[in-house]
Amino acid sequence: MNKPLSRAPQGACPHLQETRISGETVFQGNFLQVERHIVRLPDGNTASREFIRHPGAVVILPLFDDGSVLLERQFRYPIEQAVLEFPAGKIDPGEATLACAKRELQEETGYTATNWQFVCRVHNALGYSDEFLDIFLARGLTAGESRPDEEEFIETLRVSAEDLLVWVRRGDVTDVKTVVGALWLEKILAGAWPL
Repeated sequence: MNKPLSRAPQGACPHLQETRISGETVFQGNFLQVERHIVRLPDGNTASREFIRHPGAVVILPLFDDGSVLLERQFRYPIEQAVLEFPAGKIDPGEATLACAKRELQEETGYTATNWQFVCRVHNALGYSDEFLDIFLARGLTAGESRPDEEEFIETLRVSAEDLLVWVRRGDVTDVKTVVGALWLEKILAGAWPL
């Protein structure tokens, strides 16, 4: 007989806790800052921790009634490639994550949605950043006029969820938020992970 799964123990674990002794901001950018902290380790020794502070972001899984999804293609300078990804964007100060998701979908793609569901929160780079991504499923899509930021150059395309999964499996899509979103979509569409 299979034992029921319990909730993964995550969060407070005093025997693993690292405590900040001191810290400084090494770099302050437009929306990122790099910090260096000295911490006390569980064994009493000290270590240096360098990490990026990020305001958080949202990811939208725009799902059409026929099971196809809306993706974006844009150039990502750090990897010097144009990549396929789900629409996403940084949360503005004081902005709720759902409001951000609605704004980003409309600004980047021109689409609006009538049905929004929270999917999950992921920490995409927790070894060196406090950034989180809140993922939302958007249904009831209606096309409209996009209004990308001045520095954004985005193409949109509609693809089947099956093709997206093939591209993920082949390694053609490597953006972590899109890989995670595609795997969630597969489970949602199969009815395995209801929201």
